[in-house]
Amino acid sequence: MSVAPRHRRPPAAGFSLVEALVSLVVISVGMIGIAALYGQGLNAGSTALYRTVAVNLGADMADRIRNNRTAGVAYKGAPANNHCDPQHGPVVSCTPVEMAAHDLFTWKERLDTELPNAIGSLDYKSDTTPPTFTIDIKWQEPGLNVVSYTSIIQVPAF
Repeated sequence: MSVAPRHRRPPAAGFSLVEALVSLVVISVGMIGIAALYGQGLNAGSTALYRTVAVNLGADMADRIRNNRTAGVAYKGAPANNHCDPQHGPVVSCTPVEMAAHDLFTWKERLDTELPNAIGSLDYKSDTTPPTFTIDIKWQEPGLNVVSYTSIIQVPAF
């Protein structure tokens, strides 16, 4: 009687449990990194949006000042709804001082609606030639301290 030769079994194909667990850990760490980057991207996007809004609001006020050059120091006064435009009631003819108060009113309204906890201020210095206006906007961004944007313009009276 002859003995049949023994054949070796081929090694088992596939993954072992340890290999599967290691790959799961590696994939999990990668996904956590991607989630962190996604969160930072969202935060950077909102920060960029707020800064863009602040720049636009500063430019809007600068344009209002340039359009009403003769008001000068009136831009340091109190805001008031003088109905100088159709958005805030029936239109009336306004003096430059009334228009300055109305410009401040409209600008402060936009600050309140477009930036979180925004504070806008204007300073006027007549001791320079031409006179200088400083437009300052401060707001609170989520997760950050108070952020500010300052614009300095010189507007000749004519």
